[in-house]
Amino acid sequence: MNAHPLVRTVTGDLPAAQLGRTDAHEHVFLASPQLAGEEFQDPSKAAEELHLVRASGIDAVVDLTTIGLGRRPADLAAVSAATGVHVVAATGYHRDAHYRGDHWVQRATREQLLRAVVADVRDGMDASDWTSPFRETSPARAGIIKAGASYQRISRGERLRLEVCVEAAVTTGVALAVHTEVGTAGPDVLDVAEAGGLPASRVLLAHLDRNPDVEAHADLVQRGAVLVYDTVGRIKYRPDSVLLDLCEQMLERGHGASIVLGTDVGRRSMLRSHGGGPGMDVLGREFLPRLRRRVGEHAVTRLLVDTPARFLALQGDAP
Repeated sequence: MNAHPLVRTVTGDLPAAQLGRTDAHEHVFLASPQLAGEEFQDPSKAAEELHLVRASGIDAVVDLTTIGLGRRPADLAAVSAATGVHVVAATGYHRDAHYRGDHWVQRATREQLLRAVVADVRDGMDASDWTSPFRETSPARAGIIKAGASYQRISRGERLRLEVCVEAAVTTGVALAVHTEVGTAGPDVLDVAEAGGLPASRVLLAHLDRNPDVEAHADLVQRGAVLVYDTVGRIKYRPDSVLLDLCEQMLERGHGASIVLGTDVGRRSMLRSHGGGPGMDVLGREFLPRLRRRVGEHAVTRLLVDTPARFLALQGDAP
């Protein structure tokens, strides 16, 4: 660990201690064939949404939009600077469903996949989001890598891309986030990470709250993984009271250093700036006041500030 750990944001490397209250799973821009008609690419609307986030008491967001899904590096940096919200951007590759069969990601070699991810972290994200073979580096560098798995399994293509993302995380010193479908396949993801030399403590498993199984979560945490409960405000999945219960139980078991929170707003119809809801600010606006009443300010600070800063900190001598 560096004596003065840094977190890589789109506007530059930041002392981890200055990251602040962090929403650990968001999408500031997104466009996926899996979510046709729900894309959001308007920088002015993004700024409007992040202003709401800032007003709700959140200082930073982790944007887990992967390669080919509408990342806008220059706009992301501009919106971050304009709103004062720190943004940690992702590189990497999502699960199969988010790429059409003819997308280059589906047929790329291991070397091609690895080269793109490492370049996004070290040199700056591709300005065109790797939509063309001609790389144009942007000043905004990725500060986390993301991969994805399917429901109850990791497909052949997903496994290749996960292995590439693991290697890139080991190479660059940034952490790895992995989409789990309805909270499944977490142990398999950790097996792949550890086989590639990445300790479970550098792996963030997303959507575990979709399967609010305390014992299963405790098993993953005991292996070292960090879990992001990131469907705050998604009442179609379960009442937020269930998520509050889950947080409380995990804290009571002593797992506060292994949990972070987010809202994962991945559809235009979920954004208040587009007339939808619950909005990216639902974490700070509605959920955190309820959580504070349950577990107290110290516990909330651990989930919102301490654990994200530790997990997102660059490891080794990352350039």
